[in-house]
Amino acid sequence: MGGSDVARTGLTTVAVVDDHPAIVAGIESWCAAADPPARVLAAGATPGVAWTGPGSEADVVVFDLMLSGSVPHYGDLRRLVDAGRHVVVYTMREDRDAILTCLDIGAFAHVAKTEGAAHLVHAVHAARGHVPYTPPAMARAICTDTRPGRPALTPREVDVLVNWFACESKEMVARKLNLSVRTVNSYIDRVRVRYANAGRPARTKAALVARAIQDGVVSLEDL
Repeated sequence: MGGSDVARTGLTTVAVVDDHPAIVAGIESWCAAADPPARVLAAGATPGVAWTGPGSEADVVVFDLMLSGSVPHYGDLRRLVDAGRHVVVYTMREDRDAILTCLDIGAFAHVAKTEGAAHLVHAVHAARGHVPYTPPAMARAICTDTRPGRPALTPREVDVLVNWFACESKEMVARKLNLSVRTVNSYIDRVRVRYANAGRPARTKAALVARAIQDGVVSLEDL
């Protein structure tokens, strides 16, 4: 079955960037056994696997931050995000600085390898479906973030933001709040600009959720 055939089935497809064969084998097994299942289209020890061949068509890239060494591959993560790829960072790094840096760059979620199969599979499906997902280490990092740069949001911006987090689409938010989709997009774009101007960019929905939790706009229990 080719990449386009897989896409037509609605199956979540994955490219795995990890230099540990046992980890790759585990991810392939977890994805196949998931409900609903996902399929690993390509896997390799360098980011090139996500840029060429079947990996270039994958819905989600599972990315090991610490490939072949002790230096985080933030540059490769940024290039994937800038290209519009949905990236789930899956790594042994679970310290707050690493997690928050990944979210700042635009990773959809950060899953620590100690958190296991269920969290990774949930994060992969969430990334494909554009819905928030906060594994435990990521939640702890968000809740203990004390960095400055909290922008002032208007009550209407907060209202739109909270409803967007709770809904599957902007169309649903528009119907609920009796707004046009264009107006909903405008509010969300303004919030992104406010955060970018404060030095805390939020390129993805997951990153914007993280910002909102950090700033007390929503709580984890609300998601």
